[in-house]
Amino acid sequence: MSDTTIVNTSPLGQHLDRIAESQQVSYLVFNKKRIQLVAKITIGRETDNNIVIDSKLASRHHCVIQKIRDAYFLKDENSTNGTFLNGRRIPSDKYVRLNPGDKLTIGSSNLIMG
Repeated sequence: MSDTTIVNTSPLGQHLDRIAESQQVSYLVFNKKRIQLVAKITIGRETDNNIVIDSKLASRHHCVIQKIRDAYFLKDENSTNGTFLNGRRIPSDKYVRLNPGDKLTIGSSNLIMG
């Protein structure tokens, strides 16, 4: 008897595998509020940002979440104190893909991707 199943051998099974792999971020939780993601969201201390973080540890224009194709990516905007994703500081010159459950930290504020 073979160990393969319909899930990984048939066209339908392969399609289901692709769907399962492509879980996407669609919202973010901040201060117990669910915020729907759009094409581009700015985060920082200045009031012209989409999400305002009232903390001296946040730069005026701290970071950006941007949709590229069918996924969302995070980019630090050369902030003074850095942007952390799951406890690790991200480089300011690169986009980092976001996944459900990721924790974004700006100063002492946490945002959870969903």
